[in-house]
Amino acid sequence: MTFPVVGMVGGGQLARMTHEAGIPLGIRFKLLSDTPQDSAAQVVSDVVIGDYRDLDTLRAFAQGCDVVTFDHEHVPADHLRALEADGVVIRPGVEALLHAQDKGVMRERLRTAGVPCPRHRIVADPEDVARFAEEEGDGYPVVLKTVRGGYDGKGVWVVRGVADAAEPFRAGVPVLAEEMVDFARELAANVVRSPHGQAVAYPVVESIQVNGVCDTVIAPAPGLSEELSGQAQEMALKIAAELGVVGHLAVELFETRDGRLLVNELAMRPHNSGHWTQDGAVTSQFANHVRAVLDLPLGDPRPRAGWTVMTNVLGGDYPDMYAAYLHCMARDPALKIHMYGKDVKPGRKVGHVNTYGDDLADVRERGRHAADYLRGTITE
Repeated sequence: MTFPVVGMVGGGQLARMTHEAGIPLGIRFKLLSDTPQDSAAQVVSDVVIGDYRDLDTLRAFAQGCDVVTFDHEHVPADHLRALEADGVVIRPGVEALLHAQDKGVMRERLRTAGVPCPRHRIVADPEDVARFAEEEGDGYPVVLKTVRGGYDGKGVWVVRGVADAAEPFRAGVPVLAEEMVDFARELAANVVRSPHGQAVAYPVVESIQVNGVCDTVIAPAPGLSEELSGQAQEMALKIAAELGVVGHLAVELFETRDGRLLVNELAMRPHNSGHWTQDGAVTSQFANHVRAVLDLPLGDPRPRAGWTVMTNVLGGDYPDMYAAYLHCMARDPALKIHMYGKDVKPGRKVGHVNTYGDDLADVRERGRHAADYLRGTITE
């Protein structure tokens, strides 16, 4: 029996965990990684070290792969079109992936599809930002985003006047201006879609950010009405179908104080807001992404427990996290620790912990304690 080969471009933790999800299925995995030290390169046996921005490298990597997918959105679109012209199966395809690569393209496509988004437009310079604030926003502050390349709060600025608005334009890419949304909280709707159109939706989650970086995800989002939860899932499924997404799609949302949902960002790959599914859902986002790109029947997205909380572990001043396992595992035998094999640097995502149960306050406290102890923020 011949099992397919999934090629994944990018050697980060998303590739590492996607590879893990394919192991029980006997799926062969091939990786294009920047360095041998990357998170996934440490655990995948078939690794090509090379630059994803080089077309010849991509072409050589794709040989022998039944499908090529990604753990980031940064491969140049022209290179992906060249691979598709060569007959390489790319999932998601380049026309879908463009909407995760370029925020300007994404905003315009969602607008034409009738998907609610913050008020926005591409701006040319700081004076144009001032005109946007006066004519289309609610005045300052205004959110500025480079249309390509930003993540975890990078490439995003909150500006309060013309004097604050110069820096984004130095990046050399178009700048998107958006209204500063008065939101109550951030949500995420995670869905997975296969090539023949089968799709599943996970429970909508609350995503809590600290300094622009995801800190905690609560599944399901506490206190979210069935109506808004259904709207969020339907919106994500509509976006996946409209854009032709194959694989996992994360739709990051604002829940406004007046009860509306607005799309903030899209990611067409496994996503931090779906890490809870490793231990909290019948089928994880990683397993369903593998199934989708191979056009296998999708797995059950239902939760296993009343509440699951994912808490990111960030690097601090305490590099020996392994020594902290004794305390964390003894204190909470149900705790699930997922580490990425990264060098510990302050503020860097190096792992996450999942906790679950029927008492949300208890589940949150257990996750917070474990993440803080691993980081060295607390010592007891």
